[in-house]
Amino acid sequence: MGKRRAGRELLRSLSKKQKKHLREFGEEHPFYDKGKGVCLLLHGLLLLLLLHSCFLFQSEDSDKSSAESDSETEVEQVSGYHMLLATLKTSPESESEEEEDESESEEAEESEVEMDSEGSHETGEAEGGEEDKNDVPEEEEGTTDTAEQILSQEQADGTDTSCDPRHGITEEFTDVKHESEFSLETNFMEEESGDDNADKRDSNPFKQHMDKELEDKEIEKMSTLPKTSNQSQWPRLGQLIFSSTLEKHKTLKADKDVDVKQLHLHKPLESTWPRVNKQFLSSVDKPVDSPFTPLQRELFCIMNSYRDLFYPERNALTNGEEIRHAYCLHALNHVLKANAQVLSNNAKRRDRKPGTDTDDYRDQGLTRPKVLMIVPFRECALRIVHTFISLLEVNDKKKIDVSNKKRFKGEFGSDPEEKPPNLKRPEDYEAVFAGNIDDHFRIGVAILQKSMRLYAPFYSSDIIIASPLGIRTVIGAEGEKKRDFDFLSSVEILIIDQADIYLMQNWEHVLHLMKHINLLPLDSHGVDFSRVRMLNLNNWSRYYRQTLLFSALQDPQINSVFNKHCFNYAGQVAVRNLPLTGSISHVVVQLPHVFRRLEAESVTSVIDARFQFFIDKVLPEYRDAIMSHTLIYVPSYFDYVRLRNYFKKEDLNFTHICEYTKKAAVCRARRFFLKGEKQFLLFTERFHFYKRYTIKGIRNLIFYELPTYSHFYSEICNMLKATDSGVDATWTCTVLYSKYDAQKLAAVVGIDRTAQMLQSKKNVHLFVTGEN
Repeated sequence: MGKRRAGRELLRSLSKKQKKHLREFGEEHPFYDKGKGVCLLLHGLLLLLLLHSCFLFQSEDSDKSSAESDSETEVEQVSGYHMLLATLKTSPESESEEEEDESESEEAEESEVEMDSEGSHETGEAEGGEEDKNDVPEEEEGTTDTAEQILSQEQADGTDTSCDPRHGITEEFTDVKHESEFSLETNFMEEESGDDNADKRDSNPFKQHMDKELEDKEIEKMSTLPKTSNQSQWPRLGQLIFSSTLEKHKTLKADKDVDVKQLHLHKPLESTWPRVNKQFLSSVDKPVDSPFTPLQRELFCIMNSYRDLFYPERNALTNGEEIRHAYCLHALNHVLKANAQVLSNNAKRRDRKPGTDTDDYRDQGLTRPKVLMIVPFRECALRIVHTFISLLEVNDKKKIDVSNKKRFKGEFGSDPEEKPPNLKRPEDYEAVFAGNIDDHFRIGVAILQKSMRLYAPFYSSDIIIASPLGIRTVIGAEGEKKRDFDFLSSVEILIIDQADIYLMQNWEHVLHLMKHINLLPLDSHGVDFSRVRMLNLNNWSRYYRQTLLFSALQDPQINSVFNKHCFNYAGQVAVRNLPLTGSISHVVVQLPHVFRRLEAESVTSVIDARFQFFIDKVLPEYRDAIMSHTLIYVPSYFDYVRLRNYFKKEDLNFTHICEYTKKAAVCRARRFFLKGEKQFLLFTERFHFYKRYTIKGIRNLIFYELPTYSHFYSEICNMLKATDSGVDATWTCTVLYSKYDAQKLAAVVGIDRTAQMLQSKKNVHLFVTGEN
């Protein structure tokens, strides 16, 4: 009984969001850190609760008549159980960390507080074991509040069992109750809504793109021949690379002034877009009647031409919301036009003479979802839905009916209780991690005339908003019995926002998605084949799909997705601006930088070449005791494990911190490194991305590989000034690079220095005084 009471008290102390995450995964979100003893107790309690809930769930659902609902619920239960078992496995960390108890954790935190007492006011609780419970950055003022206010204005009428929180993630693929209400085939267009002149506008980009009939020769040409490219300079975007496999298209030019009526927007959007986008126009010195900012105007010009787009200069602090509004407008405009075409053809089919057979009504794909939006956190989905609602509501009198708003607000909104007080982090960190940062979600959105249904079944949805992990758990892996990816067969617009964050999560999920999109479905799913476009029947959907890719940086893995998994016949547009000055100019400490070049025969061999170069030529120079307080920055977790194992084998005096290191071990490692008890500190990039701790005591700095984010280079270098006892003359910084690191190198030192360094095979010595 005592254990039960203790477990109940522990569960009562958790927030709603933490309880939900525990029910689904059996572990806390990796962003949060708590004591190890608490985590183990929660794992044990969760196992009992999960078994108990499974028993109760089966007894409650015994009266249900829907077999499909039962099967979907069973998939979720099995998946959650396997995830729970996975969390109970041994961590790849050292055995000493696994044997630590709660008392050691408290002792380490107390010593950490003493160690950082001098700078406690400056860095807040980030320096002394501060993020024990709620390590979440403060929300940006005004952004989340407005998103939640719009969702709390109205409550959905009637009751709906699918929005009952007790059911958890319910039917994602079937919904018999609302199928007829949100079915496109059984509804007809109203006179006041839709695009009245949709069929008459020959210059409509939507119809031009979707109605073009490709020939077999053109498909073969796109599959075999390389792309031809040409460059263009735009006022705001800068240098653009246009590429296409078919005949050269006319180079797209940026319009100086954009008239909303010339963009062929769907009727409601022409009036709502200037009002919704007004917040970004206040700081722009342009005429009031201009509905776009300069950046939005050029981006939407490319989007509206249905070319693929890669924009690698997205910044959460400056232009992130501008870009989000632009692609939301394009996605919603595409869905409204596609649905309006189907509803219009429904009326024509109903009024046609009996016995008439025609193929003029092919207006849809093999499945209904047309737009797939991949975003990293629930907060991003919340803002997207808020933008959709704002764009569809003409005025306060004409509000659309949005179902399941209360449930959506509860699951995607942020909990005020989880706001940590007095946290101080960089501005870009707070912007990225604002609001609800849960990275496992998926939600279907159905749009029909004057109504929007959230949590719509996937096969009844027009838009699917999901995280890479959320969509990955639905797609499943080869060999699994319960998996489904048919709903991705007819996706016409794929939007991947903040792609750089997925490099810090799990990039494999993105690659897995790209392999399963636009494949022929394994089941018909009740589709009327007389209405399916021939491009879908011919399995040519990938050649019509538009991909919009937004990132904060240029990375080879992101470039690979854009170059190898995008086949749009309309061509591609990539922004390729070269950095004139690198992040090294933001280093404020006087520090000599030595860039040491290593040689590798290929991209695949550079990993082994870097490791061998490090242990043969770099590490021997730092083995001497005089070279103590050496931090080794390692971007890749696999390289980190390899180095950790080598250091253990050689019995070197070192400690290590990665994104999986427990809280107590992090405190001890930082203390040992500061006091000089450990000579080396292995430090991963993902830990810095999620925590942004200031590591004190650094005297020698080694970048095993250039950082993924260029501004991390200056941040790590500036950590040297955090220790008052440091001597400037003894500070060193060594960077390993190869010719395959050209993009990362240019972001750090600038394009001019990069060209010189790649041509020369000698080591490059740079001395930064804080003014370079």
